[in-house]
Amino acid sequence: MGRFDERATSPARGPRDMLRWRILDTIAGRRVKDPGGFVTPRRENDGAALALAAPSLTWIGHATFVMRLGGALIATDPIWSERVGGVVKRKTAPGVALEKVPPLDIVTVSHNHFDHLDLPTLKRLGKQALYVTPLGNGELLSRLGYERVVELDWWQSHREGEVEITLVPSRHWSMRAPWNRNDALWGGFVYKTREGTAYHSGDTALFEGFREIGERCGPIDWAMLPIGAYEPRWFMEPQHCNPEDAGEAFLRLGARNLVAMHWGTFRLTDEPMGEPPERMRAFFRARGLDESRLWILDVGETRALGR
Repeated sequence: MGRFDERATSPARGPRDMLRWRILDTIAGRRVKDPGGFVTPRRENDGAALALAAPSLTWIGHATFVMRLGGALIATDPIWSERVGGVVKRKTAPGVALEKVPPLDIVTVSHNHFDHLDLPTLKRLGKQALYVTPLGNGELLSRLGYERVVELDWWQSHREGEVEITLVPSRHWSMRAPWNRNDALWGGFVYKTREGTAYHSGDTALFEGFREIGERCGPIDWAMLPIGAYEPRWFMEPQHCNPEDAGEAFLRLGARNLVAMHWGTFRLTDEPMGEPPERMRAFFRARGLDESRLWILDVGETRALGR
């Protein structure tokens, strides 16, 4: 049994489920077909805005953002590689080329799945940053020769300069190989500063923990939540939000703004590539929510963080 099995996604998904999805559902014609033709919106970004002192958020793609907050330059779940695990190819280039990103102060890694903990990218980031990650993931970073590594349990915090970083729960799991399932913890991060509070959920399904995160760590100004990688639902529901789940998570958090992530960069699941933002906007309209509170950034877009 893994060290953190008691906290993991339930019901768990394993090799038999993968066989059913990839092989049996394909043979039976049950898999959703992407009509194709969608191109993820992107903007050219030379990285100059990232060097400015003003608080800002830039979407690099997938779950990777570069955020200027509390005087620090922070990267979340950095993946600048062309492929996930050397296999799944990017649909669009990173929003800012890595060589154009100023030196990072803080890097957070939410869990050890290959599309969130990307060793080729981490090797390129270098030793100057502080790396913050859940329990059990620090060893991978230490192997790279990084000495400034902090591991946190759920609800533990670390302060770096003006930024207080708290690891919060998520409904997910971990694995780098079949023999180390749930040996390392997973979670999301809350970044609290005088300029505002940001939250990055990492990978997660919808769960009641969002209410507690909002109550204990709020008010949250910017909630980065996953809206993609959700079909087939029978397989993904225990571990990944769909757009409606992300919207419900946003409401439970009591956050001011929802920042969409985890879509349009890698094709990991069956839903059409362009569907997540359409369904996310429809959720806001159906609930009568102010659509200015929904941030669906273009890849490479930098947006000012202001209350």
